[in-house]
Amino acid sequence: MTERPEPRDAHTVRVASYNVRAFKDDREALVEVVRRIDPDVLLLQEAPRHPGSGHRVAAFAEQVGLTWADGRRGRMSTTLLSSLRLDLLSCEHRNLPVGRREEPRGYAVARLRLPGHLPFTAVSVHLSLRSAQRGPHVQQILRDIDAIGAAAAVLGGDLNETYGEGAWRDLAVRMREVTGDVLTSPSGTPGKTIDGLLISGPVGATVPRLDLDPLQLRMATDHRPVYVDMDLTALAEPHEL
Repeated sequence: MTERPEPRDAHTVRVASYNVRAFKDDREALVEVVRRIDPDVLLLQEAPRHPGSGHRVAAFAEQVGLTWADGRRGRMSTTLLSSLRLDLLSCEHRNLPVGRREEPRGYAVARLRLPGHLPFTAVSVHLSLRSAQRGPHVQQILRDIDAIGAAAAVLGGDLNETYGEGAWRDLAVRMREVTGDVLTSPSGTPGKTIDGLLISGPVGATVPRLDLDPLQLRMATDHRPVYVDMDLTALAEPHEL
């Protein structure tokens, strides 16, 4: 049983990103890993997407103590969950262009607010296996983040590319990578970094030291999660400082 989480600092939001492989592995281990991370925002990739699977995502959200606000994903497997610490101002799922008969690609984007602070944007991505598509997809996502106009943003997901390669470099032009080259795949004996978190705006981020069970990580899914504590002090409204 997971121990009760420590209270979070009034300006801190924990964000995690996790490829959950459609809940095909050990569901109990997956739930335990997420509970130990205790995120305020959970960016999911490979969430179940077949018709009628929304109840499975909603049930998972309840198991890990989070909420799932928008099930209108179409055929997309990216989505996000959030905690009741945050106000969810908007959430939607947007498509990315792919060829006919190719796997659907898209991303989930939400505007969230920690009470007493300006809103921030959170984005969950799962980039294409096709290298020719990843660059244009990244540029579209960055344009859409700009159009939202929030004071800060966090983007996370499975980039399907080794750390430091094209998609990472494209994102790093506009955002700061904050999880480093921690190995994320495969989960049992990770040998490469294809998952990460990036931020933009006047916010800081540190990777918390968490005691995650290597066996549970291997059993839960085929990726390891990435997570950071975002410091939103710079977004605090004057009376909150």
